[in-house]
Amino acid sequence: MPYPLSELNQMHQTAFVQALGAIFEDTPAIAEATWQSRPFLDVQHLHQQMVAVVQAMAPADQLALICAHPDLGSKAKMADASVQEQAGAGLDRLSPAEYERFHQLNQQYRETFGFPFIVAVKNHTKSSILAAFEQRLQHDRATEQQQALSEITQIAWFRLVDQVT
Repeated sequence: MPYPLSELNQMHQTAFVQALGAIFEDTPAIAEATWQSRPFLDVQHLHQQMVAVVQAMAPADQLALICAHPDLGSKAKMADASVQEQAGAGLDRLSPAEYERFHQLNQQYRETFGFPFIVAVKNHTKSSILAAFEQRLQHDRATEQQQALSEITQIAWFRLVDQVT
């Protein structure tokens, strides 16, 4: 259910976290910390404040945020927003060969970097996601961790736009 920004600006912290706690995958603490920055001028300002919270997190907490994301094309249980986003890119309709390819790349990526491959799937197709996997496997861990956080902030933007009117 979308919320008017004016309503979010007037919510108590508990209601605010309940409304926006899922914007960042399984990390409602970001909404909790962002609540203190009210009032928000617009959705972009709200997003900027949430991103500032992420940027101020300790490296271990940033890594936990990254690790909260599901593997792409996985059949594992995941947040409703992730299910919808992956379905939008056709990742819920993979052929057996495509599923195997995604599984292999997810495994290789996790073994290389120690966290899941993250991409804002609304910007991609199955083919472009596979190409991004191949390209990003060439990065070093620090570069890839920053790329994951960048993708997470893009995912959060898409979720906020859907959640705030």
